[in-house]
Amino acid sequence: MEAQAQAVAATFGVDWPHLFAQIVSFCIVCFILYRFAYRPVLTMLEVRRQQIALGVANEAELARTEARRQEVMAQANAQATKFIEEARAAAARLHEQESQKAVAAAEEVLVKARDAAARDHETMLSELKREVGRLVVDTTAAVTGKILTPADQRRLVEETAKQVAA
Repeated sequence: MEAQAQAVAATFGVDWPHLFAQIVSFCIVCFILYRFAYRPVLTMLEVRRQQIALGVANEAELARTEARRQEVMAQANAQATKFIEEARAAAARLHEQESQKAVAAAEEVLVKARDAAARDHETMLSELKREVGRLVVDTTAAVTGKILTPADQRRLVEETAKQVAA
């Protein structure tokens, strides 16, 4: 069988020392390629795979963060709307209170003005009665030509006051 293998090798032109040298050279090239080319490429591919996985994880985290941001914004908008409505309601209440205070103050001023007018009227009426009484006394004294006693003057003033009041 060995002779047969040598016959086949001789037929195909196999030169054993050269074949052995080529096998050794091929193994050295394979080792060098594995060591300096294939292994760094595999390492780079692994790093790239990890970066992609991290990117996908970051993208998922970003999506969760965006969803949370949207939720927070919705809550903030709802709360802001609530605050605005409360402020409007408070402003309406305050406006109503101030309106009621203004109406009450106006009514109070009106009542005071009426009271003051009534007092002024009474004072003027009293002064008018006194002045008319004095004028009647002076006119009566001038017409009759006599000096009226204090009792006559008082009587004339009272009668004149009754007539003016009626």
